[in-house]
Amino acid sequence: MGSIYGDWLKEQRETAGLTQQQLADMAIMTRSHIAHIEAGRRIPSKEDARRLDAALNTGNVLSSFLPQDDAAVADYFEAVRVLEQQAVMIREFALAYFPGILQTEKYARAVLGSAFPPVSEEERDRRVVTRLERAKILGDPVTPVVWALLDETVLRRPVASRDIMAEQIMHVVRLAETGRIRVHVMPFGLGLHPLMESMLTLMWFEDQPPLAYGEGLRMGKLHDSPTVVRELQTRYDLALSDALPLKESLALLRATAEDYGHHD
Repeated sequence: MGSIYGDWLKEQRETAGLTQQQLADMAIMTRSHIAHIEAGRRIPSKEDARRLDAALNTGNVLSSFLPQDDAAVADYFEAVRVLEQQAVMIREFALAYFPGILQTEKYARAVLGSAFPPVSEEERDRRVVTRLERAKILGDPVTPVVWALLDETVLRRPVASRDIMAEQIMHVVRLAETGRIRVHVMPFGLGLHPLMESMLTLMWFEDQPPLAYGEGLRMGKLHDSPTVVRELQTRYDLALSDALPLKESLALLRATAEDYGHHD
């Protein structure tokens, strides 16, 4: 997708006569990480940027001009969408809606139809197609490994018609029953838990460090700082330890689908 920052890094690397692998070795990074930064799919951590500056003799330019934390949600999410396709493990926490990769077409259309400011039918169709394209990663029977941690609100709040809610819930049940995903529910009765502030996506890769993505109202942030990612992974682990086990979660999902009118 490209970026001014990534393009400038590539220009400086080529001016120095370095390959991506040579720069990666000098900056103690992986070649693929360099490639993702140049393509605009990743933002280097401050530590990475300092090492890149040192390797390229660019003073503190790469450190000083890191993309700001208030970049548009859409820009961050475009990077996440690309990285999702490369992940070997994805762990999702959903606070209000089913995660995008688990959404049915009808559910996605209903959720995207509630956008504000409103979008045109054409734009909604485009977003639905994008969301369904993301879900294709579940077509591979093994990779990525997907865990979904759902706040009970996701099941109970009827963000679509009763039929669509029932269909969506049973779609997740079938994915879990076939072993394609694991799903756990954070019950209302639990009260406060470590992930109540926003939705969270954790991703692991074969050849680059893990990352985390958090999103709230008009806010999205892709984290690749090892310290921050570890903190968010720990929050996820703590929340998961209090969630309902798989069997009980599936029973609750089925019961909720029946409440919405689904019958086997």
